[in-house]
Amino acid sequence: MGGQACVFYGAAEFSRDVDLLILAESQNLASLRAGLEALEAELIAVPDFEERHLLRGHGVHFRCRRGDVAGLRIDLMASLRGVPGFEELWARRTTIEVEGEPVDLLGMEDLVRAKKTQRDKDWPMIRRLVEQSYFGQSGSATQELVRFWLRELRTPELLMEVAAAHPDLARAEATSRPAVRAALLPRLDDVVEALEAEEREERRKDREYWAPLKRELEEIRHDRRKKEDFEA
Repeated sequence: MGGQACVFYGAAEFSRDVDLLILAESQNLASLRAGLEALEAELIAVPDFEERHLLRGHGVHFRCRRGDVAGLRIDLMASLRGVPGFEELWARRTTIEVEGEPVDLLGMEDLVRAKKTQRDKDWPMIRRLVEQSYFGQSGSATQELVRFWLRELRTPELLMEVAAAHPDLARAEATSRPAVRAALLPRLDDVVEALEAEEREERRKDREYWAPLKRELEEIRHDRRKKEDFEA
C-alpha cells in the first residue's frame, strides 16, 4: 500500500520498506505471525502486534533479521484514513504478476486516497500516480477513468485539459471539486489556488485523525517503560 505499490504502478519511488494493509482477523494474524517468524522479524516499536491496536488504526512495525532480507522493514496496518474497510478494498484491488507470483495492490484510486496525508513526500507521489494513469490511458479512457482524473489530477494544466475534453463530466464533478470549476473557466491561477487549498485541508484532516492515536502511543510507551523499570 506504500512506495512499493507506487513502483508497480509506474510512479517510481525509492522505498526500503514494505507497507502492507492486512485483514485483522485471528486466523489471518496467526498466518502473519508465522510468516514474520520465518523472516526472523522483530517488533521495533510500539504498539504490540495485537488485533485491537490494528483495528484502532495503529501501525505495527517490524525489522527482518534473516540473512536474505536482513534490515528490511515491514509495516502493517488494518485501516487507513479516508478509504473503505479491507473487504471493499480487497474487492477492487489490482493484481499483477511478478516473477510468476501474484502481487495484490490497492486499487489506484484507493492508493491515491491513502496517500493524502500530512507528509510532504506523499503529495508529489499522488501527482505522479495520476499523471501516469492519464498519460498511459488517455487514448482509450472510460468515463469512470475520466471521472477519476477529474477527481484526483493535481497537475493544473492536465486538469484543465481533461475538463476541456470532457465538459459534461467536468461540470458534474465541479459541484464537489472547486479545482474542476476553475478548470472549466479556465483560469490557471484559480486552479492552482484550489489545488493548494485541497492539500491544506487534507493535511489538516490527517493531523486531526492522528492526534488521538499519537496520544495513545505515548501512553503505551509510558506503560511499557514502567513495566520494564519494575522488572529491572
